[in-house]
Amino acid sequence: MCRQFFDEPLSLHTSFRIGGPARLFLVPKSVEQMLCALKLYPGAKLLGKGTNVLAPDEGVDVVISTLGLSNFLFDGDLLISEAGVLLSKLCVESAERGLSGLELLYGIPGTIGGAILMNAGAYGAQIADVVEWVECFDGEQMRILHRSQLEFSYRDSVFKKRNWLVLRACLRLTKSDPEAVRSKMEKIMKKRLETQPLDLPSAGSFFKRPHSNFYVGKAIEQLGLKGFRIGDAQISTKHAGFIVNLGSATAKDVIALAQTVKQLVEKHFNVVLEPEVDIW
Repeated sequence: MCRQFFDEPLSLHTSFRIGGPARLFLVPKSVEQMLCALKLYPGAKLLGKGTNVLAPDEGVDVVISTLGLSNFLFDGDLLISEAGVLLSKLCVESAERGLSGLELLYGIPGTIGGAILMNAGAYGAQIADVVEWVECFDGEQMRILHRSQLEFSYRDSVFKKRNWLVLRACLRLTKSDPEAVRSKMEKIMKKRLETQPLDLPSAGSFFKRPHSNFYVGKAIEQLGLKGFRIGDAQISTKHAGFIVNLGSATAKDVIALAQTVKQLVEKHFNVVLEPEVDIW
């Protein structure tokens, strides 16, 4: 049976630790249950690990979680995973089998489904580099899309453009030395810990990079905004590209802070920032 919860606080399901209650919170345990839930509640919000979401203070009506879709398998150099598996887990499992391709993405929070939705990336790599095909639900039927059909671009994919749900994905990896893969992952995590405010709730980099030679965090820092806060929402003192929750920030605090930053960046740099975070 699909697990269901009533008046479930979304602050418990988002990395920002922000969000009012979901009147109905569903956790399907299989693709079949997921399709049934989607057909019953076609307007529901979809949520994975909630690492790239700002949920509203007043809450929402229905949320369907993908975390119950937790199966994966390896077939040679292919990794086939359901959407709810954590990307970090797949990185570790791949490394143990001596498979390379995901190590630069190690430390990106969230699920493989969310990573494909937004074409998550870091340190010059992106999930699009290894995706072979994706099985999805388009609101009416299931489809299998091959990599040429996925319309990947910077922090974007066909799934964002058309609001289709990722159900399963196949990744093609490369045989390598397990120790070399693990070593690279350790270096990536060390770099993240040194440069990012992982000790405070956030949704990662709040804004997209508008073009390749414009660094959002550096620009915000140049404006003297490190540490600037509205309520308990603060521009991180460690990395100005992050907005962090100091303890009791509301969605309204975060939106007001982001709007202030956006206006100042546009005024001083003539650059219009767009949020990378999904604001419900």
